[in-house]
Amino acid sequence: MKVILFFLYASLYLNCIEGAVTLPQNASVQAVIAFGDSLMDQGNNNHIKTIFKANFHPYGMDFTNGNPTGRFSNGKTLADFFAKGFGVKEYLPAYLDPLIQHKDLLTGVSFASGGAGYDPLTSKLSNVMSLSSQLEMFKQYIQKLKGNIGQEAAMNRITNSVFLVSAGTNDFLVNYFTFPMRRLQYDVPAYGNKLVKLASNFLQEIHKLGARRIVVFSTSAIGCIPIERTLAGGAQRICVDKYNKAAQFFNSMLKLELQVLASNLPQTRIAFSDFYKPLMNIIENPQQYGLEVTNRGCCGTGELETSYLCNKRMTRTCHNDSNFFFWDSLHPTEKGCDIFVNLVLPDMMKKLF
Repeated sequence: MKVILFFLYASLYLNCIEGAVTLPQNASVQAVIAFGDSLMDQGNNNHIKTIFKANFHPYGMDFTNGNPTGRFSNGKTLADFFAKGFGVKEYLPAYLDPLIQHKDLLTGVSFASGGAGYDPLTSKLSNVMSLSSQLEMFKQYIQKLKGNIGQEAAMNRITNSVFLVSAGTNDFLVNYFTFPMRRLQYDVPAYGNKLVKLASNFLQEIHKLGARRIVVFSTSAIGCIPIERTLAGGAQRICVDKYNKAAQFFNSMLKLELQVLASNLPQTRIAFSDFYKPLMNIIENPQQYGLEVTNRGCCGTGELETSYLCNKRMTRTCHNDSNFFFWDSLHPTEKGCDIFVNLVLPDMMKKLF
């Protein structure tokens, strides 16, 4: 079975590298629009008062001109690779970037905020933009489009966009398993169901505003993220089983809810994109993907450093970040993002078109 999986994943990865994954004939993606957390934050947190930032070195060291844009990576993020994968553009900009151009708005932006979650309390704890705040910015964005190209053209562009939604990880790691408030109110299944309802409400809201092709990412194997291995994985830094089980429960409920939504929302495609299983496969079989290290990040020790703890004055980076899946103790490297997008994009295309 492992041999079969190896050749399956290797085939998908090589096909994507060679450009074999393309949009189906007669399909058109005019823009990519992202919501959620730090996996999709292209620099929005630069412009709000929060400690969750990445607009300093060594973040961005492999980006264009070594520029720390606020992306939580050494280079490009998942959002960038998806924008390219859908044939839209090389880089997805942050909506709050003061230098954003009219042409950037036409082809999509990210409203995501590092530290955000489905639960409003999660964003409040991190002092970042909640999904409801991101939704308000999306409404502003639509009005700007209408002002620039007219109402009909603007709504046609929204209808022919792909929407990316990434949230849930912070709800468990920053909120539920760190602070007592939600644990006193809910057990894990009850909290997972609460998050699923909040996710469903958010998706229905963007649907009302014109979203018709939506990708919703599952929560990853949160117990295997380097910082959680360090904080809760014991002396051997093993994956934290209870965290992974919480993620698996949430993901299974989310997948079912998305199936219901897709059947009830007219002319809408909703793709559930599994982050959990591909990440576990990468972590357990790094050599299959040209990686060497998957249990810690490249920045500093890679076991705790993220955001302001990952800075050039206090930490050094690994010799070769292309050997690492994780850049800091939470977020993927550019290569890690590339590998993940190549793995999930073929299935995503089938579900959306």
